[in-house]
Amino acid sequence: MKYYLVAGEASGDLHGANLMKALKAEDGEAVFRYFGGNKMQAEGGQSVKHYADMAFMGFTEVLLNLRTIYKNLSACKKDLLDWQPDVLILIDFPGFNLKIAEFAKANGIKVCYYISPKVWAWNQKRVLKIKKVVDHMFCILPFEVGFYKTWGMEVDYVGNPLLDEKAQFKP
Repeated sequence: MKYYLVAGEASGDLHGANLMKALKAEDGEAVFRYFGGNKMQAEGGQSVKHYADMAFMGFTEVLLNLRTIYKNLSACKKDLLDWQPDVLILIDFPGFNLKIAEFAKANGIKVCYYISPKVWAWNQKRVLKIKKVVDHMFCILPFEVGFYKTWGMEVDYVGNPLLDEKAQFKP
């Protein structure tokens, strides 16, 4: 299966790498292409863009980098169409990823979202847009499942990746 992942920051890179490892264990023919970082690169596949070229925080930094952000959006959209993945997996980073989800869905690409946008905390009605552009939500907080189900979404709880990291930690 062809997986296209988009992680736009360091935490997404970590979670994306762990997800890639898990997908490879279940799908021996998994092929990856992604926007990510060094940890995802260590898992293999084809890196398209490093998150360091995408992670802008704060109003001023975003404003100063709008041209770069739009170029990154355009590059991702073009690459999705060129590569035609079986599934697009978006990892957190909602400001960018929800725009990519809308584009992918409009172009017939299955969209999964791993580490859901925290709409339950900042704007519950945004879930209406998310429902239109995301085929399946994978949540890391147990209560998110009930929240998304009340809005009629396909959703699964997959555990918290930080607990996986803690389990691997050896002092």
